[in-house]
Amino acid sequence: MNKIYILVPLLGLLAFGGIYWNFTKDYEAKQVAVRQAKEQEKKDKQKRDIQAREKAIKDAVEAQEKRKIEREAKERAEEAKKKARLDAEDRRQRAFDDRKRTRDALERLKKDVESVKADIAKLEDEKKKNLDEQAFLKTYVKQAEANVKYYYDLLDKLAAAEAAKAAADAAAAAAKKG
Repeated sequence: MNKIYILVPLLGLLAFGGIYWNFTKDYEAKQVAVRQAKEQEKKDKQKRDIQAREKAIKDAVEAQEKRKIEREAKERAEEAKKKARLDAEDRRQRAFDDRKRTRDALERLKKDVESVKADIAKLEDEKKKNLDEQAFLKTYVKQAEANVKYYYDLLDKLAAAEAAKAAADAAAAAAKKG
């Protein structure tokens, strides 16, 4: 029995030594392989990170360029809208000014037309008065000419009557004398 106490632990120690030796022999190689795998994985991860950063930077630059182009397009569109709005406002103001100027000119022309109509009415009244006066003067001239003729005839009759009276007086004076 005493031998069993020595033999079993000795066999256990030999079995442990064999397993340990087998484990340690491959362990260093496994540890080196694990370390190399971890280092390779780190390097790969760093490469992926660098590539991802480069891609992210590239994407950010592209996105920034795209935003810049979009912003410029938006600014151009807003500038075009602003210019169109200002042009429309200018056209509206010009149309308003033209309408006001035209309205003022129309009112002036209406006043001028009324003034001209009043002048025409005055001239027509004056023309009518002148025509009436002309007709009156024609009839007056005819009347005056008739009166002149009548007075000449009357004067001729008076002269004839005076000549006849003088002849009758001379004949009566001759008859008295003779």
